[in-house]
Amino acid sequence: MTQRERLLRWEDPAPNYIAQRGMTGLEMLTAMRDGELPGPPIAAAMRMALTEVEAGRAVFVCDPDESLYNPFGTVHGGAVCTVLDSATGCAVGSTLARGMSYTSIEIKVSFLRPITERTGRLTATGTVTKPGRRVMFADGALTDDAGTLLATTSGSFLVFPTPAPEAHAEG
Repeated sequence: MTQRERLLRWEDPAPNYIAQRGMTGLEMLTAMRDGELPGPPIAAAMRMALTEVEAGRAVFVCDPDESLYNPFGTVHGGAVCTVLDSATGCAVGSTLARGMSYTSIEIKVSFLRPITERTGRLTATGTVTKPGRRVMFADGALTDDAGTLLATTSGSFLVFPTPAPEAHAEG
């Protein structure tokens, strides 16, 4: 057997927890996209990055490799779900007022085609379909560089006040 290895590096996300209290969601996500704030650690693990953000819409790219494979040689459904959840969640996050956060309540993913490393770069686009003060809804689509639709999603998201930064401290 040939062993492979991947080194993961990410920036400390703690500055985001402080910034989040004083920025709108769109301001925070724009700062992440532009490298002024660190991206979330999950982005490094999933080989993805936020590339576009505007109010109610977010786009992530993902470069899958075999480290994201299931036992049968395709990208694991959980990896696809994670990229789509990131796009739809950040679409929701882009609409939030200062001091507000969100978390996924439910996500439904339809897998339309197998995805492998040879599929190439993936683009996940999330769009808010129903804003709300407590619950929001968003849809997403995952495509390859040729525009082929690979997966779709719909999700619901809980909106709540941002926890105090010390809630994230190790303990």
